[in-house]
Amino acid sequence: MDLDWEDLKTTLAVVREGTLGRAAQTLGVNYTTIARRITRAETALGQKLFERLSEGYRPTDLGLLAAGHAEEMEKHQDALMRQLQGRDDTLRGPLVVTAPQILLQLHLVHVIGQFCTLHPEVDLSVNSANDLVDLGRRQADLAVRVSASPGDTLTGLRLSEQHMAAYASPEIACRIAEDPEGPIGWIVYGQANGVPAAALTHNPRAFVRARFDDMIAMTGAAQAGLGVVRMPMFIGRGTPGLVQVPAMKPSPYAPIWVVAHADVWPGAKVSAFRTLLKTYFREHQAEFLA
Repeated sequence: MDLDWEDLKTTLAVVREGTLGRAAQTLGVNYTTIARRITRAETALGQKLFERLSEGYRPTDLGLLAAGHAEEMEKHQDALMRQLQGRDDTLRGPLVVTAPQILLQLHLVHVIGQFCTLHPEVDLSVNSANDLVDLGRRQADLAVRVSASPGDTLTGLRLSEQHMAAYASPEIACRIAEDPEGPIGWIVYGQANGVPAAALTHNPRAFVRARFDDMIAMTGAAQAGLGVVRMPMFIGRGTPGLVQVPAMKPSPYAPIWVVAHADVWPGAKVSAFRTLLKTYFREHQAEFLA
């Protein structure tokens, strides 16, 4: 029996993910399909690829060897598909775009709407991911990223510089206006050491009221009146119920980029979406800067 590529690719997914369930999510199939493919691969090879343990599937030496070869095959397949896409001059077929959720919500939906109207034959999928996806492995075709270094191995276009400032509910803004030196609570990222140093120079009595691990959650907390949040100005300006407060001066924040793998960058669909992004950010530059 020959070893099927789908079975070898499944072996790689299980090695990467550690469980059949997570591998199934990655490959977009169900749990039983993963189990069946692994069994079929082991039958073809005549040896076990995994030890079945209560905490998951642990690869044998043969399993690791097979996964290593599968990874090399995957790289060649991805390279071929990227190069084909980069040479595709048609405006139809699939296109996958990824971007941070809050940037999508406040701005990129307008670009997406325009793109869908202009190019109805493109099957556009949007991944609202705050984590970076691997463009080399074709987890997305095009990414909009907020970063000082969006990826050394990628081709990119800087869409906009941006600034951040302090925002809070109108009630807290009034309290700051009435008593600028009074104690004021801040909402900060979980890994932050404390209140931003720039804010402490304005008000040494500022304190951390709560910590969050997500900007969308922090924005909601600010709307609810929990405290002041330092955020990109496009978020503060675009969120109802928030006003800018003089708790710190606006300061530079990481710029916004659009990036893709160099192989994919010249493709018609990627180029068309990129052109709309460039135009949109040029026209809305003031919303991102102080």
